[in-house]
Amino acid sequence: MSNKIHSLSGYLYEYQKSIANPEEFWADVAERFYWRKSWDKVLEWNFEEPKIQWFINGKLNITENIFERHLFTLANKTAIIWEANDPNEPAIHLTYKQLYEKVGQFANTLKNLNVQKGDRVIIYLPMIPEAVVAMLACARIGAIHSVVFAGFSANSLTDRINDCGAKVVITADGSYRGAKTFPLKSIVDEAVEKCKSIEKVVVFQRTHETVSMVAGRDIWWHDATAGVSTHNEAEEMDSEDMLFILYTSGSTGKPKGVVHTTGGYMVYTQYTFENVFQYKPEDIFWCTADIGWITGHSYIVYAPLLSGATVVMYEGVPTYPHNGRFWEVIDKHKVTHFYTAPTAIRALEALGTDPIQPYSLKSLKVLGSVGEPINVEAWQWYHTHIGKGRCPIVDTWWQTETGGMLISPLAGITPTKPSFATLPLCGVQPVIVDDKGNELKGNNVEGNLCIKFPFPSMLRTTYGDHERCRQTYFSTFKGLYFTGDGARRDEDGYYRILGRVDDVINVSGHRLGTAEVENAINEHPLVIESAVVGYPHDIKGQGIFAYVICDSSVTPDRYENIKNSILITVTKVIGAIAKPDKILFVSGLPKTRSGKIMRRILRKIAEGDANNLGDITTLLNPEIVEEIKQKAGL
Repeated sequence: MSNKIHSLSGYLYEYQKSIANPEEFWADVAERFYWRKSWDKVLEWNFEEPKIQWFINGKLNITENIFERHLFTLANKTAIIWEANDPNEPAIHLTYKQLYEKVGQFANTLKNLNVQKGDRVIIYLPMIPEAVVAMLACARIGAIHSVVFAGFSANSLTDRINDCGAKVVITADGSYRGAKTFPLKSIVDEAVEKCKSIEKVVVFQRTHETVSMVAGRDIWWHDATAGVSTHNEAEEMDSEDMLFILYTSGSTGKPKGVVHTTGGYMVYTQYTFENVFQYKPEDIFWCTADIGWITGHSYIVYAPLLSGATVVMYEGVPTYPHNGRFWEVIDKHKVTHFYTAPTAIRALEALGTDPIQPYSLKSLKVLGSVGEPINVEAWQWYHTHIGKGRCPIVDTWWQTETGGMLISPLAGITPTKPSFATLPLCGVQPVIVDDKGNELKGNNVEGNLCIKFPFPSMLRTTYGDHERCRQTYFSTFKGLYFTGDGARRDEDGYYRILGRVDDVINVSGHRLGTAEVENAINEHPLVIESAVVGYPHDIKGQGIFAYVICDSSVTPDRYENIKNSILITVTKVIGAIAKPDKILFVSGLPKTRSGKIMRRILRKIAEGDANNLGDITTLLNPEIVEEIKQKAGL
């Protein structure tokens, strides 16, 4: 039985059905899956606590729905095509049967290392098949995985390990990314020094560099798995048991661990994958995200494999060893569906069309965009030069917290408009509200984007701190989940996402809290205070602009050196992804009389707009605005 939508009228019918009776709709979708025990009740929820439960008392294991459900028919079908950073290294093709055996073997290995149901496991790996194996092995035995992007610093890794109390870290000796090699094991060693909970570190040999191995704690992947049986009976999980924790930046403090549970996440992600991409069994799906982000979790690993799809997994970068590498990979593996970020599209657009010329791209059927709103120029370039004018673009809007796509065209079904995410997916009830929480009904409205009814894959809590979940997502507007994004609904009822309305910057599709970056800058011994804002960036979408106040002993001739050491500090504390693009040294920051930094003013100056700063007479120090404008050359 399929729940696939085949036409616009079919979408409209299914959408109305999903809103009129959500429980019946999602029960119908969920019945496609293998449950050891069916649920007693489809949904219980309130957005006050908040408490959200789907498929209550249903029992299952998500990996049985990837493997046992498919193995009879798909054992010899390719599950993963792995393309190495170096094109001279042979690609690896893993069938569903081979992946099943690797997952079973590593699941048994984790059990041998005393990992039990409910234990947390950190995965800090490059984009290699073992990253998928490790995730699914955790899910197989009921351990909770927390994947950390292998570009984050030791400090960031320490924070995440300590927050979730992980027992094991799975890493590699190093990773390849373009022309660079990154020493993952030494980063883990530095991180684990400050972590009491870690018992074992499993190390996959990727770069074959010399690394230090701590006796009794560290073990090579190949030694740990040697001779271990590939047969593993999956652990029975409750629908609401945790599947994974994924850390995301907020506007305040340290990153928060977004918790996703098993049943609802499985049902929703697979449903959206099949419908948004209009996936067919013969298709080859390539999502270019890293598995350290939610896009990699949902649309490289779980949803495609639940659908019995073939996915491409790529270790490298778009421009190594040449600027046409993405297009080369598409032709080589006959990719039909290509899902990437606007940042990558803009970076490749800036290289011109010459790198595309040697490649036909004729296998492509559907293009996707994810991570941030795509601008019209990038959309047009993508459509014309990569899709050759014949491939629909699904501009998908969703978040770490939502688990799956919420607003998106259905490929080849929904009429598209450049830069519009178009219409909500089935079961998703978006509303636009003003700053007081009043719903703005009808079309041609703009405001804060909220969701008024739960869908199966939405976050359940933030790990170890449910109050933070309530405060962050459910307290701003009563009875609503607040996305933190602004949106416009046009005359056709189409949604256009306008970006963050809180203190979060979306850099290359990665969310970074301004407070997080400021805290890192402030660790520099000569920095007194800093303020960070986002500004429009041609490639990244948003860049990071830092205003920095130094110790009074610092003279302007030292600014360049301090700037370089600030960049090193931020890289060490968070990771290279958080380095400011621009740093302006100032003697003060515009503040209200209560001491709050007026970021609105700093944003305008960073954008080069000095004429629309609004009323500054109520500031504690209005004269500082003129000084900052002059230093910014405005």
